[in-house]
Amino acid sequence: MARRLLKGLIRVGVVGIGRGYGFARAATEKLGMELVALCDVREQALAAAGREMGVATYTDYDKFLEHDMDAVILANYFHEHAPFAIKALAAGKHVMSETIPAFTLAEAVQLVNAVEKSKRIYMFAENYPYTAFSLELARLYKAGEIGRVLYAEGEYNHPGSFPWHMGIAPGLRHWRNNLPATYYCTHAMAPLMVATDTMPKRVNGFVARLPLDSKRPRLWKQQDMAGIIMAVMDNDAVFKLLQTGLPGHSIFYRLHGERGLMETGRGPGYWGPGNVRIVHEDYDCHPGEPTERSYYPGFPAWAEAAMRAGHGGGDWFTNHYFAEAIRTGKQPYLNVYRGVAMSVIGILAWKSVLANGASFDVPDFRREAARRAVENDTWRPLDLDNPDAPPVNSRGRRQVIPAALNQARRIWKDMGFREEP
Repeated sequence: MARRLLKGLIRVGVVGIGRGYGFARAATEKLGMELVALCDVREQALAAAGREMGVATYTDYDKFLEHDMDAVILANYFHEHAPFAIKALAAGKHVMSETIPAFTLAEAVQLVNAVEKSKRIYMFAENYPYTAFSLELARLYKAGEIGRVLYAEGEYNHPGSFPWHMGIAPGLRHWRNNLPATYYCTHAMAPLMVATDTMPKRVNGFVARLPLDSKRPRLWKQQDMAGIIMAVMDNDAVFKLLQTGLPGHSIFYRLHGERGLMETGRGPGYWGPGNVRIVHEDYDCHPGEPTERSYYPGFPAWAEAAMRAGHGGGDWFTNHYFAEAIRTGKQPYLNVYRGVAMSVIGILAWKSVLANGASFDVPDFRREAARRAVENDTWRPLDLDNPDAPPVNSRGRRQVIPAALNQARRIWKDMGFREEP
């Protein structure tokens, strides 16, 4: 393995052929990474993907880990990453995890312990800090453009039609149909954390509920349309995060500092217009500095390949920094500590929602004492076979809408999906 890495070739296996496609393609784009194996439980789709990419395929994860490879990229279901990552680390593989690293505080502790014990590289592949405009916000902040951050906003508001949603969430038991509204929080938080180099220390959670008599198409009568998280950071700044599916798509970031404001543009398109706007009050301006300017940043010349990658270039950058960490032996910026920190705020915010907005402290997983305090915290809403599990909706027990379920089942049948009992 050492000789191979000295040559710059990193052999990678991917778990999950859905989102894994984008990561696999980005990983081979001038990064010295080679895709060698795929793992998925969907045998027919897996076989087709294996033929297309010319790689080995596995439905058994343990057998997959025996393949000759250096690293594993996890792109499996949102709520399943920690046990897969821990097993890969124990097998001597470096790991990059595409969605939240842990689904409980206990899993977060187990994952951190596994990374520290393994001495392997672990990276959280949160890709939204690596769009051109997010990179520019980080560059400006580090250059002192607005001074120290006092307040910031991050939005990942991604609505979609009912047929679209059912198409990506086949089955009543699919995680997307049972995910609390605060959990998908890292796209909103990560660009702010990366730009300002801060960590969350306390959170409160809230939801925006759809009225029970609303005619808006949905699977459940009781529907939380959005999760709102208020996070106090370790520098005492306050970050407001919005995530999920309110009408009016927006990927948006704003930072207010001691002497100015920076924000991304609002407008049509998935990412919006892609511009960055900077504002200073006239009394805060340096000589000759304009009070306002706006422009469209691009990628640095060394990252030209990112323009061909998914998620606004983010898939290329996450692979780039993962490969760089493996070659240097130094953990990446989005290491396990930052990964679990920006993930567990979704868990704690949901506890807050169910506790009428109460505050919850975020453990500092870098400290062993903090880990010991939560190592047995297995609180887990998405436990569908446990009648005593916390609810996944702020109103508690949900009622399915029969007409919507019938429409959904037609969509799932056309997809070839057989619903779980």
